[in-house]
Amino acid sequence: MHDQHDRRFSGRAERLRSPERIALLDVDRVVELSLDGIDARRVLDVGTGTGLFAEAFARRGLEVAGIDPSESFLELARRHVPDGTFRAGTAESIPFDDRSFDVVFLGHVLHEVDDPVRALREAGRVARRRVVVLEWPHVVEDQGPPLEHRLTRRAVERAAREAGLGPVEFTRLPRMELYRWAIPQGRGADA
Repeated sequence: MHDQHDRRFSGRAERLRSPERIALLDVDRVVELSLDGIDARRVLDVGTGTGLFAEAFARRGLEVAGIDPSESFLELARRHVPDGTFRAGTAESIPFDDRSFDVVFLGHVLHEVDDPVRALREAGRVARRRVVVLEWPHVVEDQGPPLEHRLTRRAVERAAREAGLGPVEFTRLPRMELYRWAIPQGRGADA
């Protein structure tokens, strides 16, 4: 029997920044979609890993922060984004105050957490404008996790509903799936 933690990324850090993986992830397009249509100044990269997406957000002039349970990954993220704020933490227990970030981004994180509903609830708690989830499609392919570790679109949307997030905007990218939820401005957001 597999432990839930078997899902967690256990590969080598340099693989996370390979040119092939960056192209596969369509990093610039994902960042563009994450910010499209909103005025954003602060972004939290949940499960930041080596800071690949945090770095892409920083290139856009945003103030970035990231969390990850791995201190060795956080050290790499700090090297790539020296002006970022990086803390140890998990998606289910984000170590930041309510409404701290305009955008909360979870890139290839939701399929790894123990409690997707709690992770999305936490993302919604610290977000002022938008929560964005990037996930692998639920198909068998050579890249990414095995099928049994991937989430179906229905599972992501169900978890978001249970977490109290509103209607989803879904975008299918060539190799990824992107989900966006607007945070209602009536929730005490300081826009």
